[in-house]
Amino acid sequence: MPTTSGWIIDQVKNDVSMNPRLKSIIGGSTGNLVEWYDWYAYAAFTLYFAPHFFPEGDQTAQLLSAAAVFAVGFVMRPIGAWVMGVYADRRGRKAGLTLSVTLMCAGSFLIAITPGYETIGVFAPALLVVARLMQGLSVGGEYGASATYLSEMAGRHRRGFFSSFQYVTLIAGQLTALLVLIVLQSIMSEAALDAWGWRIPFAVGGVLAIVVFRIRRGLAETESFKRAEGPKSGFWTLITHHPRETVTVMLLTAGGTLAFYAYSIYMQKFLVNTSGFDRQTASQINAATLFIFMCLQPLAGGLSDRVGRKPLMVGFGILGVLATYPIFAALETVRSPLVAGLLVMAALVIVTGYTSINAVVKAELFPANIRALGVALPYALANTVFGGTAEYVALSFKNAGWERGFYWYVSAMIAISLIVYIRMRDTRMTSRITED
Repeated sequence: MPTTSGWIIDQVKNDVSMNPRLKSIIGGSTGNLVEWYDWYAYAAFTLYFAPHFFPEGDQTAQLLSAAAVFAVGFVMRPIGAWVMGVYADRRGRKAGLTLSVTLMCAGSFLIAITPGYETIGVFAPALLVVARLMQGLSVGGEYGASATYLSEMAGRHRRGFFSSFQYVTLIAGQLTALLVLIVLQSIMSEAALDAWGWRIPFAVGGVLAIVVFRIRRGLAETESFKRAEGPKSGFWTLITHHPRETVTVMLLTAGGTLAFYAYSIYMQKFLVNTSGFDRQTASQINAATLFIFMCLQPLAGGLSDRVGRKPLMVGFGILGVLATYPIFAALETVRSPLVAGLLVMAALVIVTGYTSINAVVKAELFPANIRALGVALPYALANTVFGGTAEYVALSFKNAGWERGFYWYVSAMIAISLIVYIRMRDTRMTSRITED
């Protein structure tokens, strides 16, 4: 029997004739990468720009304020998911993807040009909030539109593999933001990076978003959208016709998204603020582990096409509950970058059982007429409550003198999602994406 990696290579070779389907998947994935780069640039450069917008207090207090604004961006994600999910269901997946990148572009440029607190006072953090609200609106619609687009474009027997590129590009966007940080750290002095260098990644993100806008205008529309039948997409239709699926998406997302943000986004700050590594070393550890994590996504996605989605999610749930506390506790006192990297990598391997297939699982739960909204809105609600607040909750626990409370919190939420994984049917066998 061929290995999973060998099977994946065969699938790529079979499709490398560059048929329209593969071109669309590549085009959609590239746009998704830039969207998430813009979103995560904020998290990657928080350590540098926080003092400019929030000058009062020690480092933890500044990070706490910046994390609060990061969480505020998530408030707009359900609104973006609602508005643009309906838009993508009614006007097309391509139209939704194009609109989302336009908003992301505007938000990035606003952060790049906003003066600091010393120049314009309270208007500085206010404009930062406005920029994050725009980006939250954008990324709220992006997730549902891109997850739906990739799942519908993929063939029936390769749906897990190709839809996994939704998270490949999501992670690649985060990784690109970190690599930009590492490059700037290597070519600029700390003083220059602290003073103005942190603005560069946001300007770059705005320019890349303009490029993506042009790419997305040339994408093909999915057959699922063209053949969609049934009531018009809308909030009332979602909650009255698909209440079970809506609640399922929220609950299966809660533990997975919290674990992802805890293991990846917050981890950079944790390595500096708790483990005691310098900012450059923490960034390098984060970048190296995220690169391996990114490469794991299509492997796990391809595996789900062979063994089903459910075993991967259940595996994440069990290991996440058992290992989260020990991993974070060990990282408190680790001094070796190699050991720290291995511990972080262990956590990311565990959460791969969720990240690699969560998009396709959600898409397979809904019919085409309401799929983008069904994927986007309940996900965004859960992501706002649990993912967007992860850093703030973690830093609040630390500020209160009980940092390990956060470890228990993450473990408990994974346990709740595990119950859902065990009880739900395997969507690979019951998929409502009927087109091949």
